[in-house]
Amino acid sequence: MTDLGINPLEDTQSEAALAYARKRREDIATFVRTNPEYYIRNFDKIGASARFTPTFNLFAGLFGPIWFGARGLWSWALPFLILEAIAFVQIARGLFGDLGADAMARIASIEGTLELRRQQLAAAIESGSDKVDVYTRTVESLEANIGGIRAEAEALAAQGPSIALAGLAILVLAKLAQAIVANTALESRFSDWLSDRTVRFGMPVPQIVFSAVFMALIVAAAMLHYSFPGRFPLLASFPTDPDIRLISIDWVEAFFNWAVLNGEALFDAITYFIRLMLDALEIVFVSTPWIVIASLIILLTWLTAGVRMAIYSGAFLAYMGFLGFWEKAMTTLALLGTAACLSILIGIPLGMFAARRPRFYAAIQPIMDFMQTMPAFVFMIPVIAFFGTGKPAAVVTTMIFGGTPVVRLTVLGLRGVPESVREAAISFGANKWYLLTKVDLPLAAPSIRAGINQTIMLSLAMVVVASLIGAKGLGEDVLEALQYANVGQGILAGFSILFCAMILDRIVQGGRR
Repeated sequence: MTDLGINPLEDTQSEAALAYARKRREDIATFVRTNPEYYIRNFDKIGASARFTPTFNLFAGLFGPIWFGARGLWSWALPFLILEAIAFVQIARGLFGDLGADAMARIASIEGTLELRRQQLAAAIESGSDKVDVYTRTVESLEANIGGIRAEAEALAAQGPSIALAGLAILVLAKLAQAIVANTALESRFSDWLSDRTVRFGMPVPQIVFSAVFMALIVAAAMLHYSFPGRFPLLASFPTDPDIRLISIDWVEAFFNWAVLNGEALFDAITYFIRLMLDALEIVFVSTPWIVIASLIILLTWLTAGVRMAIYSGAFLAYMGFLGFWEKAMTTLALLGTAACLSILIGIPLGMFAARRPRFYAAIQPIMDFMQTMPAFVFMIPVIAFFGTGKPAAVVTTMIFGGTPVVRLTVLGLRGVPESVREAAISFGANKWYLLTKVDLPLAAPSIRAGINQTIMLSLAMVVVASLIGAKGLGEDVLEALQYANVGQGILAGFSILFCAMILDRIVQGGRR
């Protein structure tokens, strides 16, 4: 407190406070460009309270989404555009729309059938057929249906004024809401602009024109389509030609045929290498006595995750053994181990290479996005074309789906190493190899381990899908349960897959520091 008993933070007449107020007014004027005094007054009112402070912006209410879009507030413009489009569609449908169009189309369809039945009835009467009564009842039934549908069409047409009034009410409420929240939204953007001057400000003419044209096209298209259904085919369906799809299919098939014929040696070599690794792991997991494998898994779990998790691992392994899933579980682990090991052997070096090369990482990012987002059943098609069916194809499919997290998280971990630590190591004479092995990798190890964990988990998630192309193991039991609706078998095999995932997760992540 000062000698005068005034808190400096509350003294609005001090030189610092007056200078801050002048600078704030200048910034607001620069930001809004139009009607600065109005916005200065409302921004001060909004900023004086931590709660939402309603104000009224007439131009925002009148022009609606166009105003928000011109100001760069697209997160507000689009929701209000949807509301206004719905309102205008309802108004247009109520005033000008053919509300009974669907009913009249049904009447036209029935009238064609009715005319045919009348001709059949006339012919039956003329020939004295015993089907006269049948045709008479059919004609009367169709005429009754037409009468009912016509009454329905008239009732729908009578709803026009109420629909238009509902649309008008929605429009008024939307305009009122936009007028009330406009200044608050703009003040929030002004705060962003103060900290980042690259944020667009003012109301540039190109933005006004773009917003107006965009909003008008969206609203006009919606009004025409919903108010006059069927009259504008361009709005109802995308303009295309079936031949385009057929030609594209031929091109894709020609490319894959060429790739299969010219890359046979490469695909055979990859298959042979995968088969060698897979056979070796199957000898380890499947052919080795179960007590040896179980003891090693429990010991490894104890060393990495502690005694409690080791006990759980023993219980999980006992579950798989007693229920007869042991051999299939070990086959699954061999398949998973092959895919995960290859993914890790490729992914970690690739992530280390991409971490310090932004352009290279930017180039492979779309490829990794494709690998993660493309449905597994889609990329199984080229895998089968190149590698056939069986375990090698299942390994490749699993690698495609689960191989990207280790790359991404290796890059993330290495880029997260503080530059100050690296500079300190370099200043003490560390070479590149020492910097990588003693500084970068140890500090990035948690992120890399998380990447390995995610790769293993995603690979395990492909167990059931991989069984579709010849992979054996627990996925085969789940697939068979799906085919024959065998609930018990599917649930038990699913728990075995879950327990394998839990054991691997604890071994990789560990429970002790």
